[in-house]
Parts: sequence; C-alpha cells; structure tokens
Amino acid sequence: MKSRLSFSSLGSNAVLILYTLVVLAPLFIVLANTMRPTRDIYREPVGLPTSINFESYETAWGEANFSQYFLNSLVITTASVTLATVVSALAGYILGRYDFWGSRFMTAFFVAGLTLPFRLAIVPLFLLLNDLGLVDTRIGLILVYAATGVPFSVFILSAFFRQLPIELSEAARIDGANEFVLFSRVMLPLVRPALATVAIFQFVPLWNDFFFPLILLRSTDKWTLPVGMTRFFGEFQTDWSTLFAGMVIITLPLILLFLSATEQIISGLTEGVRK
Repeated sequence: MKSRLSFSSLGSNAVLILYTLVVLAPLFIVLANTMRPTRDIYREPVGLPTSINFESYETAWGEANFSQYFLNSLVITTASVTLATVVSALAGYILGRYDFWGSRFMTAFFVAGLTLPFRLAIVPLFLLLNDLGLVDTRIGLILVYAATGVPFSVFILSAFFRQLPIELSEAARIDGANEFVLFSRVMLPLVRPALATVAIFQFVPLWNDFFFPLILLRSTDKWTLPVGMTRFFGEFQTDWSTLFAGMVIITLPLILLFLSATEQIISGLTEGVRK
C-alpha cells in the first residue's frame, strides 16, 4: 500500500514539475530576450543573453513613457481595490452578522451583480459619468472599477463573517465594545485571509483591464499600462528587446503580488472548507 502511494505521489510531483516548467518557459524566454539586442532576437528567437544589459528597460521606462503609465495603473488599481474592499467589508459584515428586514433582498441584490456584465452597460455608464463631469478623470475610472468589484467581495466576505462564532460578539459587548470597535478590532482581523483574497482577485483583472480605460480616458497622460501598450507597440514594433521589456514591466507586479500573498490566498480559499 505504501509503495502504491509513494508511486502515485511521485507521479503527481512529476506532472506538477513538468507543468511548472511549461508555464515558466515563456516567462524565461521573455526575460532573457529583454537583455539581448533585437538583431540577435531576429536571428535566434530563443537564446541566452551574452551579457547583462538593462538598456531595453531604460528605453521602455523613459522614452516609451512607461513610468507615467505605471504610476497611473498603480494609483487607479490600488485606490479602486481599497475602496471596493472597504465598502464590501462594511456591507458583508452587516449582511453576514445581522438578520433584518430586507437583508435577504440586499444579499440577492449584491449577488445579482455577479451575473451582470458591466461592459454591456458602457453606454449609460459613459453618459452618467459625462453628466457628472467624470469622463477623462482618474476618479471616474476608480469609481467604476470599485463598483465592479463590490458584488464578488460582498458575496465572499459576508460568508466569512457569517461563520464567525456569535460568542465573540457577545463577549466583546460585555467588555464594553461598541459596534465600530467590534467590527474593526474583533471581527475584521479574523477575516484577514478573505480580505487578502478578494483584494487580489480584484487587483489582477483591474491591472490588466483595457476596455474601461480606453473608453473613459482620453488624455494620454492618464492612460494605464494596457492602453499605453497599444501606443507602445506602434512606436517600437521593430524593437523586440524593448517590447519584451515592456511586457516584463507589466507582468512583474502581478508575479510579485502572487509570490508575496500565496499563503493568504490559499488560506482565504480554504478557510470555509476547514470550518
């Protein structure tokens, strides 16, 4: 029995290692090509750099205006995720911990937001933002992004808040804690894995989103990285080394995010199962 389990475990590990190599191979090729001259890439698309050269990154960051695109993406995405997470935590706490008149309707209302494709509402959304003077503004895009992330986040957080023991609330109230202290100091730290999970699941699609910035942002100095890439590809379509450097700049924050938050993601996804 042990030999069978050992053989099965060995086979599973081999498959996972092979899958990892297949996934990492394109990333390694892109990273290696950022340090190779374009003429070498044309001559040999897959190869190792002969020297460490960061000139392509300097070109992408400076001449291609990636520094401005990166700052715009970072500010807009971070602000959107923060706003959506705060709103969702407040709503999820109320809906998960209290049963009041209309609570089920409000829960169904938030869940219904998961079934509505926001891109189909771009025309009325654009007209609304235009009437409010929020077209071609970072604030307008932040509000749109935050609204798209609230339904999913409320759905997840309300389930986590609902699973917390009622005895915690009763003990905190006996100690004199008001509702805000109960929420911020007792309940919120207990759902930290869920907060990290919903924040990351919002961050990734917003960081890569091309549709809403293209429609709502007109000034080039407010473009995010995905929109800026369209201009970048047009200007440097023959400079493959710089193109690969731009791809690395876009991808690197997501890789670092997942590497630093893997434990929180797994904990947030499995917490409900353990309970």
